[in-house]
Amino acid sequence: MQLFRLAHLSDPHLQPPAGALQPADFVSKRLLSAIAWRRKGREHQPQVLNALTADIAAYAPDHIALTGDLTNFSTEAEFAAARAWLKTLGPASDITLSPGNHDALVARNAPDSFAPWREWMEDPGDTAFPAVRRRGPVALVNLCSATPTAPWLATGRLGEAQLARLATILGQLRQEGLFRVLMIHHPPASGVVSKRKSLEDAPALRALLKNQGAELVLHGHAHEAAVSTLPGPSGAIAVLGVPSASAAGHGKHPPARWHGIEIDPGQQKMRVVARGLSPQTGAFEPLGSYLLDTAQG
Repeated sequence: MQLFRLAHLSDPHLQPPAGALQPADFVSKRLLSAIAWRRKGREHQPQVLNALTADIAAYAPDHIALTGDLTNFSTEAEFAAARAWLKTLGPASDITLSPGNHDALVARNAPDSFAPWREWMEDPGDTAFPAVRRRGPVALVNLCSATPTAPWLATGRLGEAQLARLATILGQLRQEGLFRVLMIHHPPASGVVSKRKSLEDAPALRALLKNQGAELVLHGHAHEAAVSTLPGPSGAIAVLGVPSASAAGHGKHPPARWHGIEIDPGQQKMRVVARGLSPQTGAFEPLGSYLLDTAQG
């Protein structure tokens, strides 16, 4: 069976367009994010993101997985700008987007239910998360952990309804014999991020996965390369995270990186190819690769 090539990137934090923030936004949590952006914004460089997406295009993946935080303040202007950027990556049917906490920073004056991005989140007929996108031998199960939170918090939550649907979906996809890839912004494994940035119902998700299983979980949010595992019904489930796709590497987090995940469903194996920004050359270079055997955990 032919390999299925999946490219994973996350947290591009696109530059806010002119007029993204209005005076009324400064009486909300957006003020705190605007102050933080003045300090962190220079770390997120458009030329880095452009180089990363060009590197992905050269890899010619079958599908792209994007795990959130396209915006910084969740304003309508940012959603429109992000929609235009998403169109540059390729057809919406070839890209799956799971929203991040910055994409749900504040509900006021933000698009309802991420409306401008729905065609990148789900196929026609889906009306709620988790959304399932079947692509050849792979099923991308798109979760949404993005929800508005109190100031100083960047936590996420799935909620009971989404978790209940997920249990049913994973069982069905297992019966179909598909390679199940879960996408979520917040890391589900313990210790990857601090409590104020964590997934609040991660224990419930971990218990569900221990029972129903999955072949791979992809996340963002940490702005770090992360390799974790979660218990599954027949072995460990690999959990992979990547740094910000636009990070220049001048701050406390590593420079931009993306992963090519080459899935061989017939053998229940996948090879992860890591490519990262060289601050010296400004080009993306191979960082190494490793093989994961999902049949052996």
